[in-house]
Amino acid sequence: MARMRDGMERLLRGEAAPPPVATLLGLRLASFADGEAVVELPVQPSHTNPMGSVQGGILAAIADGAMGWAYMTTLGEGESYTTLEMKINFLKAVRTGTLAARARVRKAGRTVGLVECDVLDERGDTVAYAVSTCLKLAAGGAAAG
Repeated sequence: MARMRDGMERLLRGEAAPPPVATLLGLRLASFADGEAVVELPVQPSHTNPMGSVQGGILAAIADGAMGWAYMTTLGEGESYTTLEMKINFLKAVRTGTLAARARVRKAGRTVGLVECDVLDERGDTVAYAVSTCLKLAAGGAAAG
């Protein structure tokens, strides 16, 4: 069975389709390294709320995508994961431009991981900060360990 990281490498090379939700929202895995991932999102009118700024759920989705891909880099062959919880702080309104979510694994334990993420606007200002707790799953979906 392949590692999650192998699929990420194929995605970056254009040899694999992105997850359906990434296609729906316009998320793009821009890069990754051990314990890290960057996801980009060009802001579209469909991402905005009635005030004209990017809706909070969209900011949460880009952060969740980046944190998930960052955590995937720590998984071994046949392992998967699920998110146990996620928290996000919205710090600044965004109306246009391209967002970049930069996630990093703070701790990848035997069964539980902690991942954090800064969502940045085009100027590099932090517009949101998120933290996620992930549960590692063994082959077949059972909790590892």
